[in-house]
Amino acid sequence: MDINPNAPVSARHQITIHAPAQIIWQILTDIDRWPTWNSNISAATLGGPLQPGTTFGWKSNGTGIVSTLQAVEPHRYLSWTGKVIGTRAIHTWSLEPTGDAVVVTTAESFEGWLVRLTKGMMQRTLDASLVAWLESLKQRSEQVQ
Repeated sequence: MDINPNAPVSARHQITIHAPAQIIWQILTDIDRWPTWNSNISAATLGGPLQPGTTFGWKSNGTGIVSTLQAVEPHRYLSWTGKVIGTRAIHTWSLEPTGDAVVVTTAESFEGWLVRLTKGMMQRTLDASLVAWLESLKQRSEQVQ
């Protein structure tokens, strides 16, 4: 599953992390611990095993979100969908080892009536959020190894 390229708001960002893919994957998929390394997330609870169809609740920048895992390919790819009032989102993560590092790419698309009404603000918020998430993941992953 990939993001919707025709959505009113979408973004794709990447970062190089100098840590093994296994460490990055463990940090990224330990959803309950997201608040310990990502300051934009104040709560997160995975509602079952890390597999497609499992839901998780989380709070990002004060907004409560319920998401459903769509694809889980260990050490390689993770995606989920989520809904908040007036907004449907698709979020993806991919890990590509390259030499002694891993290029991590995250992408997200938003659609819905609220997105159309606040497109500019939502685009800026999404870009800033994805960049901050990548930087936090990099910092945590490189600390752990």
